Amino acid sequence: MNAELHAAHVAERQRKAEAALAAAGFDALVISSGKPFTYFADDQDPPHRETPHFAHWTPLRGPHHLLLVRPAAKPLLVRFAPEDYWYEQAPLGNPSWAGAFDLHEAGAVEQAWKLVKTPGRVAYVGNETDEARANGCTESNPSALVARLDWDRSFKTPYEVACLEEAERIAARGHRAAKEAFEGGASELEIHHAFLQACGCTEEELAYTTIIGHDEKGATLHYTGKRTRPNGRVLLIDAGAKHLGYRSDITRTWTRAGAHPTFRALVQGMDELQQELCRRVKPGLPFPELHHAAHVRIGDLLHRTGVLKVKGADAVERGLTRPFFPHGLGHFLGLQVHDVAGHQKEPAGGTNPPGAQHPYLRTTRTIAAGQVFTVEPGLYFIEMLLREHRGGPNASAFDWKLVGELAPCGGIRIEDNVLVTKDGHRNLTRPYV
Repeated sequence: MNAELHAAHVAERQRKAEAALAAAGFDALVISSGKPFTYFADDQDPPHRETPHFAHWTPLRGPHHLLLVRPAAKPLLVRFAPEDYWYEQAPLGNPSWAGAFDLHEAGAVEQAWKLVKTPGRVAYVGNETDEARANGCTESNPSALVARLDWDRSFKTPYEVACLEEAERIAARGHRAAKEAFEGGASELEIHHAFLQACGCTEEELAYTTIIGHDEKGATLHYTGKRTRPNGRVLLIDAGAKHLGYRSDITRTWTRAGAHPTFRALVQGMDELQQELCRRVKPGLPFPELHHAAHVRIGDLLHRTGVLKVKGADAVERGLTRPFFPHGLGHFLGLQVHDVAGHQKEPAGGTNPPGAQHPYLRTTRTIAAGQVFTVEPGLYFIEMLLREHRGGPNASAFDWKLVGELAPCGGIRIEDNVLVTKDGHRNLTRPYV
């Protein structure tokens, strides 16, 4: 990691945090990396995920770390480092990011909290609310302050972009290996293993659980099963990697010999229209307009291939593209796969919810420089969504025989991650896969 990039990032975080504290009426901010939780009636914890607002400052992993932010003061970071023989407690060493903080270590949770205790009106962000209250924090997770912090996370610094690009490179290695395994007839489980091996990580270190679906399973949007049956004709793989907490989110759809020729034409058409949608990304464009354009182009593609008997604009007006494309075109990306503030109206808060026609649209913001989001149009053959159109006034607009032939192929999704620049965008994914 470039220490200068990270130092500039922390300086920006400090500037933004000071403004947010002033606007919300607080003197200081304490953020924790979070405490682990245990499964109900069990003695095991799920893998720990650091509080995103903590990870926004530092890539320090693990629970119970604390960060104190005060105006005109170097941020104070307390690393929780207990003596423990059950779990590995690796030494911190001398990471390149450490110089940005007044760094301390504590062997007990109580000691860590004493180090960040400070007078005044202190806000706390995290899930250790009892400890925060006991150590003088005035309010936990105040909505006005958190809204401003969320808004600021929408705009990526050069450090964050560098982390996101590295996550793209790592995931791209996995996608190339997965494609090669698929072309060799590998099963879903074998393709998953090929992805992990190429990325050089464990399942816990992935950005999210891989979606690897052969044939009809590609029509289940969040399919996470891993069948051992080989020789699928279609592969939909949605898989990403992490670097210093930042995530990539990439989807590709591939076909092998024997796949239905119309479905192969649909895959090619979806790849072309996805890249066309990416080329439209620029500051000032409301994201819902880009989403609407995706529906029109998908409608045109379905018409060209004979699935629909009406053209794109007419199909959208009659609601005929929604069963084929039932999700949103994209979402913010960063420390979380579905990053925050996609519906936020302004820095102070408020929401712009998606319309009733597109309830799953995760981003309703106007596109602005510094944002990073996914562009992921999809086209699926999902019987439960098509069923309502098999009768009624729109039934004749479908070629139901062709729909039946294509249904075993599942679905198509093509997804890239894009950075918005001052005068357009930069595709972070296509240079690698």
